[in-house]
Amino acid sequence: MNDSEFAIETHGLSKEYADRVVLRQIDLALAGSQIVCLMGGNGAGKTTLLGCLASLVRPTAGEVRWFGRPTAIPSARRWIGMVAHESRLYPQLTLRENLVFSGRMYGIDQPLAAANRWLAEVHMSEHANRFPMHVSRGMRQRIALARGLLHEPRILLLDEPFAGLDDAGTIWLTQRLRGLRDAGLLICLTTHDAAKATELTDRTCVLRYGRLCQVSQCDEADAMQQGRQARVA
Repeated sequence: MNDSEFAIETHGLSKEYADRVVLRQIDLALAGSQIVCLMGGNGAGKTTLLGCLASLVRPTAGEVRWFGRPTAIPSARRWIGMVAHESRLYPQLTLRENLVFSGRMYGIDQPLAAANRWLAEVHMSEHANRFPMHVSRGMRQRIALARGLLHEPRILLLDEPFAGLDDAGTIWLTQRLRGLRDAGLLICLTTHDAAKATELTDRTCVLRYGRLCQVSQCDEADAMQQGRQARVA
């Protein structure tokens, strides 16, 4: 791995769809061992930026680098874990089979053992043989997180991970993300929830109309101001 101090860097990152500009010249540098929140109103570009950071969306201009290296390097793909807004689990596979399939795609040794270990980690072992449609959204979210971590990435990207979770699920996910941060991961997530940003994140990045308009360490005053900006964007 390159010895860059930044887990993710973007330089002049822009994205256009037809005649619509979604991201405009985003320059960002994020180190590991922190939770970073992308905030902004609907249409601000949060999900598109997250997709670019994961190399799932190809930018129109600019670049993304992971640990100082281009994202096009195949071996670098293992450094990234992604949890989308929807779980995107295969409905015809059981929860365990979803994890085993993902493990095989990443070339993990003993994917069944890895799947069983992560089922235990997210407290879903007793539901392993159920299908995604037969469990709650919170349970699917746990499996999606397990799938995103199965290959032991150094960067975890999450799109609105708290949406639809009940109080117990929110508490569980908050504790889990803090533990991953303390283990050295860079965690970057999107949210509309200023209160959650205050409670959880170390740093916030506010987008308005595709531009990065504020990057700061997160404290209560900052988060409340960013929440007001997000609501009017």
